[in-house]
Formats: sequence, C-alpha cells, structure tokens
Amino acid sequence: MSDYDEYQRKWRLILGQDAQGADGGPELPARAAGMDATLEALYGSDERKGGLGASSPNVNRWLGDIRKYFPTDTVQLLQRDALERLGLQQMLLEPELLETITPDVNLIGTLLTLKNVLPERSRETARTVVRRVVEEIERQLRHPLQQAFAGRRRSQSRTRRPRPSDIDWDQTIRVNMKHYQPQYRTVLPVSLRGQKRSKASLKHIILLIDQSGSMATSVVYAGVLSCVLASLPSVKTHIVAFDTSVVDLTAQLPDPIELLFALQLGGGTDIGRALKYAEQLNVAPRDTVLVLLSDLFEGGSVPNMLHSVRRLVNTGLTFLPVLALNDQGAPAYDHDVAALLTELGLKPFASTPGAFPEVLARALYG
Repeated sequence: MSDYDEYQRKWRLILGQDAQGADGGPELPARAAGMDATLEALYGSDERKGGLGASSPNVNRWLGDIRKYFPTDTVQLLQRDALERLGLQQMLLEPELLETITPDVNLIGTLLTLKNVLPERSRETARTVVRRVVEEIERQLRHPLQQAFAGRRRSQSRTRRPRPSDIDWDQTIRVNMKHYQPQYRTVLPVSLRGQKRSKASLKHIILLIDQSGSMATSVVYAGVLSCVLASLPSVKTHIVAFDTSVVDLTAQLPDPIELLFALQLGGGTDIGRALKYAEQLNVAPRDTVLVLLSDLFEGGSVPNMLHSVRRLVNTGLTFLPVLALNDQGAPAYDHDVAALLTELGLKPFASTPGAFPEVLARALYG
C-alpha cells in the first residue's frame, strides 16, 4: 500500500461513508472496515444511527466493537457521544450493559444524575461501576495530596532561629559546608536550621459543592478528594452540597461511594444560602480554607451572595472560588459574577484534579 492510499483511507474513516464518492473510494482492509462500521453507526445518517437504536443486543455488540477497535480514551469518548447523540440511557439502566461499559468520570457523573430512576436490579451493578472509577481517582489523588500537605507543613515549620534543642544538625551542616575549617576539621555553624517546636494548629477545609447538572464531573472529583482529605490527621474537613437547598454530607466522608450516591445532581442553584451555612462552620478563620466549587450561575440573589462573601473574607479565612475541577479545560461559567468576585480581591479559577492538591496545600500552609 502506498503512502497516498493510506492517506486516502485515513481521510475516508474521518469523513465517513457519505464521503466515499461515486467510485466507492479506497477499499478498506477488514479491521478498518470494522472501525468504519462502528463509527457510521454513531456518526452516520439518521437511518444508520437508528439501527443502533434501543435494541440491547445491538448496543451490547457495538460496545464490544468499539473496545475491539479503539484505545480506552477513544472508547470513553464514543460512549459519551452515544449517550448524547442517541439518547442511549438504557446503557446505564440495564445491568447487562453497565457491565460492558468502560467507565470514566464523565459517565459516572451521568450515572449519578440518573440514580433515582435506576431499576432495582441495576443499582448494585451501578455501584460497582462507580466504585471502579472512584478507586482509580483515589489512587491518582491520594499520594499527591499527602505529598503536597506534608511538604508545605515541613516548610512552614522550618526556622533559621531555632532554640538549641530544636536545631536540625544534618541540615545545618549541609548549608554550612562552605564554612568548613580544614585546620580544625570542623564546620562553623554560621547559619542555623531547625524546626519550630510549637505544634501547628489543626487546619479546617470547608468544601461547598454546587450540585447543578453542569457540575457533574467536578462533583465526582470533589467527592473523592474530600474523602481523601478526611483521612488526613492534620485537617478537619466539612463537605456541603447545595442546589436551592443545603445538605451537610460530612457524616458520609469515610465512604466516597455513599457520599456520591447521597448527592442529588441537577436542579437550581442558591450559592448565597450555602455561604450562609458556611458562616456557621467558620469557627477558626485564620486556619480555615473555604472552597466554593461552582460555575457561579446564581439562581438566588447575587447581592446577598456577595454580602456573604464579604463577611466570610473579612473574618480572615482563605476563600477559593473554583469554577471547575476536571480535565476538560476552561468551563462555562457566569463571567459577570466572576468579575464581581475579582473586584472583591478573589481569583476565580478552574483546576485539574492533579494540580489541585498543591493549590489547596498552598492555601492552607502558605
């Protein structure tokens, strides 16, 4: 096969069967033809997409085909597109289909949105699918979080004016090697290094999580992150979910599965009400970080919300307005409200889950 033929076949797969022309286009090898058929079933004409339709055997076969022909990342993308383009919610309602899905955090967000309409026979399978993704996220986040917190705490406790009993001699010798005195075979400790003896006060993290449907992926990451935080002895963690009402889910923190299934994704948004609840939890402002995870589309009173923000900031706590916590890039958010928060000296931002532990540790320990 010439490079030109290979080039034509790749474009034939990209453009679909409608682009093959009167001559039929380049002939596809067996594997490429199989890939073409799975893509055409999803992205082709309405008639072809109807063939995938509501038939469980057809959907099951298609799920198997995409795993056969494509890598995991592409499989997850195709599954999401199938849900959106074809309305294949039965993928998440039938236990047989749930078992064949390659789960990812986006599908878990959709599954949690549908949890109230899951048939009884699908619920345990759904929990198993959610658990697989949660365990993977937890593996990704636990070590960076522990490392970021431990590193920041060590840095905060260091001092260059230690009491004699608090001197770290190993570190002191290393930084003073340039003052080595060969005639005396010793090092002059010109610059001392040590650790502060006073025990750092317990830090407090309050997570306010917007449950609106647009925040589904961020909610999954935040739920798992909060459970990891709850396992750290150096911090006290509160997690509060809100839409137009406010629910304190701190009691579910030891178990991320129970926590995620306690969430009610969808509905309106009242950020101001959630912030008023957070004011009650703010008992040690100087040692507290408040994380507001929301796209800022406020359904309640924006002026009342801003009043709550001012009161919280004026207590001395650290306020982190997080627009999204996911790997999908810049989120959709209310730019006007974000600008108002910026005028108050805050900096609304989005973060990937991998980068957020360091952001949080810096906010807690400086």
